[in-house]
Amino acid sequence: MIPISISSEVKSKCPQLQLGCIQCKLIVTNEYPTLLELIQKELTVLKNQLSIEDISKIPTIQSSRIGYKSLGKDPARYRLSAEALLRRVVKGKGLYQVNNVVDLLNLTSVRSGFSIGGYDAEKIEGEIQLSIGKANEPYEAIGRGELNIEFLPTFRDQKNPFGSPTSDSVRTMVTPKTQQFLMPIFNFGGHENLEEVMRDAIYLLEKYAAGSSFETLIVG
Repeated sequence: MIPISISSEVKSKCPQLQLGCIQCKLIVTNEYPTLLELIQKELTVLKNQLSIEDISKIPTIQSSRIGYKSLGKDPARYRLSAEALLRRVVKGKGLYQVNNVVDLLNLTSVRSGFSIGGYDAEKIEGEIQLSIGKANEPYEAIGRGELNIEFLPTFRDQKNPFGSPTSDSVRTMVTPKTQQFLMPIFNFGGHENLEEVMRDAIYLLEKYAAGSSFETLIVG
């Protein structure tokens, strides 16, 4: 497991924050019809159960929004990924179809309301710390161009920032060449179901991405 820590500055503002971290070997593919069928079934259920107004009341979403406000970031302008994905689902837009690994990560996120990062572990240099993003150090975010990470909870390695609960960076993104995967789950409210969500994620990784050699760690 790549060493991961939370800075004292983040902990002082978000004292309940935990990171549920999963690292494993896997196989990335663009052919995964069984997983896509599962995703479609679950999205249909979510769409029928939730309204847009309900999303911000989900406990894991609610605590994440409070965490963003504590750090100085507007969660309505810089939405956490779980909230953004659920809003797509409720509006009938579904989830992005990327690859088996990213798609099962997104399924785990909408199921739980936790925002989740997904990284090619071999593209990370040295240890990781979750800190607060600074002004004038944006990174290229996946599908959205340059992201202003000031006041966002931000992962950084020895090279530079590379991920946040709003959007991850192109530098460490999962591609068909990815073999070592790192999946941190953001639990801003210290919710007791974190370990259950991690177990569910491992099951999906094993079944749909040939996941193996799992290492897990809860930081916080």
